[in-house]
Amino acid sequence: MTPTVTAFERSPDGGKGLARDMRVRWALEEVGQPYEVRLLSFKAMKEPAHLALHPFGQIPTYEEGDLALFESGAIVFHIAERHAGLLPDDANARARAITWMFAALTTMEPPIVEREMAMILERDEAWYEQRLRGLEESVRKRLGELSARLGDAGWLDGGFSAGNLLMVSVLLRLKGSGLLEEYPSLAAYVARGEARPAYTRAFAAQRAVFTAASAG
Repeated sequence: MTPTVTAFERSPDGGKGLARDMRVRWALEEVGQPYEVRLLSFKAMKEPAHLALHPFGQIPTYEEGDLALFESGAIVFHIAERHAGLLPDDANARARAITWMFAALTTMEPPIVEREMAMILERDEAWYEQRLRGLEESVRKRLGELSARLGDAGWLDGGFSAGNLLMVSVLLRLKGSGLLEEYPSLAAYVARGEARPAYTRAFAAQRAVFTAASAG
């Protein structure tokens, strides 16, 4: 059965591929699983039909037969478990790849998103510049630690995995900020992720939605 993923009808990311349905699209493209997309307005995201799928009224959701999932990390994990290619066969390597999935979403992403939100919501506050400096130092700390672990390897812990997919997705939020560029190995790591054919296809599909919405 072809799964259905929900996505923004008009994404606030400006067509940059940062909305979280991108992670799910990328995972599905990596494993060669066709999928359908149901676009939602912000109003529809808060209506009962969608809240039945996602209690917090966000995207993405994933529907496949009688299975309905929410949270991008959980959806990517489900895809990786159901299809070959995103998790190693070796049990220990598999466990480490899953650890990197959690690390991407619970260790790396929070300070990055907190910085983003401060830039949007707190820019006019008198203490904004001082707070931003503190937030950026928190991000640098995590980037430095991640860069040290990656070293000169192509991917975290062996070959490409769902852990790397989520980590690259998170780091992409820093692209163009100047922070990622301070760590050349991480900038190159992200570029390798973007160069994957599956990423290219997923990005093009999500970008097409933004382009169509803008034209309308």
